[in-house]
Amino acid sequence: MARIAGVDLPNKKRMEYALTYIFGIGLHNSRLILDAVGIDYNKRAHELTEDEAAAIRQEIQKSYIVEGDLRKNVAMDIKSLMDIGSYRGLRHRRGLPCRGQKTKTNARTRKGKKKTVGAAAK
Repeated sequence: MARIAGVDLPNKKRMEYALTYIFGIGLHNSRLILDAVGIDYNKRAHELTEDEAAAIRQEIQKSYIVEGDLRKNVAMDIKSLMDIGSYRGLRHRRGLPCRGQKTKTNARTRKGKKKTVGAAAK
């Protein structure tokens, strides 16, 4: 089992898709990495040699921000939006959608379970 950037890659998957299990690497970046290292897209993760895995690790470390560092950067970006008091920051703080979606009927994912207002308890 290949372990790259702290993530165990699934053995049976082709390498171009296995690398997408790493947070911060999508299909496009996965293909760029494999091209730079010179590994075939169709090679399975369990077929990787140690040298190939090390080359992939080195390429990712050299060119990309992934996993913990990327998560930390995203969290800091959101925190800075909240600190400066921007509209998006306020929406994040209130737990509402911040990309212009309507909230009258939908947005249950962000708002949580329905809370009935105004129903008098008898």
